Amino acid sequence: MIEVFADVRCPFAHVGLRRLADLRDARRPDAVMYIRAWPLEWVNHAPLDVDHVVENVKALRDSVAPELFSGFVPATFASTSIPAMSLTSAAYDLGPEIGERVALTLRTAQFEQGLDVASPAVLLDVAHSAGMELPQRGGRPGVEADWHDGARRGVIGSPHFFIGGRDFFCPTLDISRVDGRLHIAFDREAFDAFAGRALAA
Repeated sequence: MIEVFADVRCPFAHVGLRRLADLRDARRPDAVMYIRAWPLEWVNHAPLDVDHVVENVKALRDSVAPELFSGFVPATFASTSIPAMSLTSAAYDLGPEIGERVALTLRTAQFEQGLDVASPAVLLDVAHSAGMELPQRGGRPGVEADWHDGARRGVIGSPHFFIGGRDFFCPTLDISRVDGRLHIAFDREAFDAFAGRALAA
C-alpha cells in the first residue's frame, strides 16, 4: 500500500502526488494511494502563511514543475485545510479509489483551477463528482485520527510517505535556501528509487 500523510494546501505534496500518480497510472494502475490528513495548521499551531505558499509555488514552477500550478490564485487560496481533508476522510470510508479521487481532485481544484477548497459549494461539487454527499458530521474525526496516528508514527512534514515498512519525507525534491532565495531541485535518483519501491509488484 502507498500511504502518505499530506496537507491538501501543501504545494510540495501536490507535486509529489501528481508525479507518483502519473507514473502509477502508466506502470501499475491497480496501486491505490491512501492519502491521509496531516493538517499543518494544527501541527504548527498557526494558520498557513499564504505568502510562504506563493513563494513555494513560484520556486516549484520556476525549477521543477513548470507544467503545474497554472491556475493557482493566491486570493482564492483556502483559509483552512480541515473541510477538504474531512471530505477526503469521508470519501476513503466509501472505498480507497473514491478516497484517492477526491484527494487528488481537491488539489487540482485548488492549484490548477484557482478554487477555494474550503468553500462549501466547491466541496459539494467535488463530493457530487465522486458520487457522494458531504459527510453529516463533517468528517473531522477522521482528520483528527490521521493527525494523531501520524504523530505517533513520526511524520515530520508534508508529504511523508510510508511504503513497505519504510518511510520517505518529501523524497523527490532537494530544497534549500541560497542567499536568502528558495532553491528547489528535482532529485531524479531519489525519485527513481522511491517510485520503484512504491510501485513494486
